[in-house]
Amino acid sequence: MDFLKPAKYFFMLSAVLTVISIVLVIIPGPRLSIEFTGGTRMELQLENAEKTAADVAAAFAAFRGGELNPTINRMQNGHFLIRMKGIDDATHRELLNNLTTALGPSNEVQYTTIGPTVGETLKWRAGQALLAACVGIILYLAFAFRKIPRRYSPWKFGIIAVGTLVHDIMVTVGIFVILSRVTSFEVDTLFVTALLTILGYSVNDTIIVFDRIRDNLFLQERRESFAEVANNSLNQTWKRSCYTSGSTLIMLVSLFLLGSSSIQWFVLTLIIGITLGTYSSIFVATPLLVYWNKRDR
Repeated sequence: MDFLKPAKYFFMLSAVLTVISIVLVIIPGPRLSIEFTGGTRMELQLENAEKTAADVAAAFAAFRGGELNPTINRMQNGHFLIRMKGIDDATHRELLNNLTTALGPSNEVQYTTIGPTVGETLKWRAGQALLAACVGIILYLAFAFRKIPRRYSPWKFGIIAVGTLVHDIMVTVGIFVILSRVTSFEVDTLFVTALLTILGYSVNDTIIVFDRIRDNLFLQERRESFAEVANNSLNQTWKRSCYTSGSTLIMLVSLFLLGSSSIQWFVLTLIIGITLGTYSSIFVATPLLVYWNKRDR
């Protein structure tokens, strides 16, 4: 099978998806959780199941002249997810009493308040974690591939691997920017953890292919080009990558459908990221490596 022949079409598809994702991250941008912005988040369960988000909004509007100005979303389990500016304990108790009077008996499933300073710190550290992971991967691959034939640069393997990782991460983030605008999803630290997991899993797929290319370069015949070596390596490894990813996806899909709602967004992030990682390892990373070597020569 010739994986390099349709490469230009996959390049175009990946480039378009990446550019669209970058635009979405800038405009309108993801909806951040209070972990990054600061504020208060409540999850409320009402005994009266007929109450709607409009009823809850009316109850908040009647509290202190509507000064809290919350964002209210009804979740799939019938609970209400409420985000607002930060409040203290006294205001919290007063608010619960007023909501009980207006809406009837309720159960506060979750209550979290985070200051704006803590939110900025978490945002900065999340960015640092992603950047440090990318730099570490480049350095590690350059070291791991240092013994390849001298006419090939080991740095290219690391840079191409991280380039495809950026593609996987950006497209995943772009998808979740859309989801954050049409569902109750918010970007939080668990989402960042999922992105870091995708980094590790996706680069694993890419290394499988690159490692086979490295081995085959030592067996390269004099008339055999780098493109032929790379394509042969892909033919030797693509089934293994698909089988590994497929078995992982079966488990994740089962967990998404049957697992707790608290981890569904985390699992969905892994499903999308691992699928993109398998695609990019086969159809993007190796063709890019071939193109770069061909251009230099």
